[in-house]
Amino acid sequence: MLTFDYVQDQFYRKTSKQFKSMTAGLQSDASLLIAMKSGDQQAFETLYNKYKTLLYVHAYKKLQDREQVKDLIHEIFLSIWEKRSTLVIQENFSNYLYHAMRYKIIDVIASKYTAEKYKHFQSFLDNKTTPADYRVRERILTSIIDKEIDGLPPRMREVFELSRVENLSHSQIADKLGLTTQSVRSHIKNALRILRVKLNLYLPFLLWLFDQ
Repeated sequence: MLTFDYVQDQFYRKTSKQFKSMTAGLQSDASLLIAMKSGDQQAFETLYNKYKTLLYVHAYKKLQDREQVKDLIHEIFLSIWEKRSTLVIQENFSNYLYHAMRYKIIDVIASKYTAEKYKHFQSFLDNKTTPADYRVRERILTSIIDKEIDGLPPRMREVFELSRVENLSHSQIADKLGLTTQSVRSHIKNALRILRVKLNLYLPFLLWLFDQ
């Protein structure tokens, strides 16, 4: 029987080969990386322009979200530039970029899954027709979720609640709090990442609780 992990692994093996073939034969990036390490911004921009389209095509096939893909490419290259003096790349640069984008895509998919679980929990708790024996379970689940949300850093919690509780858009939250839209996205993404880890710790208990 095919598992999700197997299918996902096969997908990334296939796209990894495609990605490598697209970059085969291009000029070696070694000299550009050396120049970038010494602070050469032109070398950095050359690398960015050389690979941004390949990264975009690769990521868009999976995420189908133009703005999100652009944000991921920006995050990858911003991190490379900020860490240029200590960056160690033990493989060719195209492989490094492929794996960096792969982890970004997995993180986005996992964050979306966490968001859907959160919405499902909220929908369950808002259902006024649940049997009486579920009321105690509702209170327990509400307590768990609220506890983990309260444990988020103040600004992150504020952004998250405006998004998930008050249903404000990213731009509305940015205007309300005086933040950039990118900053709002980052707060929500990091909040979902933290909640995913925290709620997974409760998973055995939650499975037992709702199986009663």
